[in-house]
Formats: sequence, C-alpha cells, structure tokens
Amino acid sequence: MRRSFTVALERYGYAMTAAADGLTGLELFRDADFDLLILDVMLPGLDGIGLCRRVRESSLVPVLMMSARGDGLDVVAGLEAGADDYVVKPVDTYVLVARIRSLLRRATYASASPGRERAAGEGQPSEGEVLTFGDLTIDTAGMEVFVSASPVALTPTELKLLLEFAAHPGVVLERHTLLRNVWDYGWDGDSRVVDLCVQRLRRKLGRERIETVRGFGYKLRR
Repeated sequence: MRRSFTVALERYGYAMTAAADGLTGLELFRDADFDLLILDVMLPGLDGIGLCRRVRESSLVPVLMMSARGDGLDVVAGLEAGADDYVVKPVDTYVLVARIRSLLRRATYASASPGRERAAGEGQPSEGEVLTFGDLTIDTAGMEVFVSASPVALTPTELKLLLEFAAHPGVVLERHTLLRNVWDYGWDGDSRVVDLCVQRLRRKLGRERIETVRGFGYKLRR
C-alpha cells in the first residue's frame, strides 16, 4: 500500500518520502521540511497516533491520518492527537488527492492586506483586519492569534475553523456548514472532525470561547 500510494501521488506531481515504520518516519521528519504528513494508524514500532503526538510537539504541519476502522476509536484518537483530517482504508486515490489538496490550501492560506483594529460584530471580516473578541485577538494579515496578548499556535485547520467562526460572531454554524467551508467536503462528512477540532480550539483559546448549541452546532461568543 505504501509503494502504491507513493507511485500514485508522484504521478500527481507530489514529491514523496516514505517510511515503513513510525520511528523511521519521525527521524525523516526531523531531518527535512515537509508540507504534509500522511500517517497510517497501524504503523509498526511507533504507531501513527503516537507519531502524530510527537510531531505536534514541535510542528503545525498538516497531518492526514489513515485508518482501517472508520467507526472505531482510531479516528477519535488520531484527531485528538492533532491530525487535521482522516481517510478510511481502502481509499480511492482521487479521494486521497482531494484531501491532500484541501489540507495544502489551508496551509498556504494567508492575507497580504494591512491590518486595522476592528471590534467584534462590525459585519463580515475582510482581508488584513485585526479582530477582537474580548481577550481573543486574531490578526488576519499575519495569521496570528493571541489570548490576553500571548501568542497561540494553531494548526492550519484550527486557524481556518477559527476564522470561519470569526466571520460570523454570535451566529450558530452547523457542522455540515463547517465541513463544507473548512474541510472542503463536497459531500456529507464525518462530523467528528469538527467536534474534535473544536475541542482542540477550546483547550488553546479557553473553554467558554466557543459555545455548543445542542442539536445545531457551534458559535463564537462575541
């Protein structure tokens, strides 16, 4: 499977580096710069979930987790460890490429417009604004987030999710809307990716910042 995906993705123009086990993958990751990681949960030695945790200790690189059990604990554990998205084996190459492209778009998203101070609730945010929600500050030009003036490191997916909430302060966003706008799902996806990413945001920004509206979705408190 590793060789098959390597050949297939190279045909799409991606430069691939493959590892047969988690420890080798960790060594390769530390020795070079990668734009994205694809981790199989069932890696020998150091499994994909453990490898994801080690990667997250020092890097915000996008991580796509690959699991053989779509309804099992592997998916939740992988997302809790810091993965941005997951696919279930066997996976079609077209689906895998679509997820890769989506993750890379999030990672390269940035605004070049100069910033200005903006209070929460002034309407839709535009490029280059500095948004404030209480002690939360979002610099959309520099793609930086601060809580009580202290910088907060977010993965590209966490940042895009926060920007989606910031674009609609106080408005309840349904999970399928977030899947479409943040994860680029053109079809019904697994809402667990939303729930787990929201949990990670809460740990970093404060648990009360994003409110759950039961039966509907989530909203950012003004």
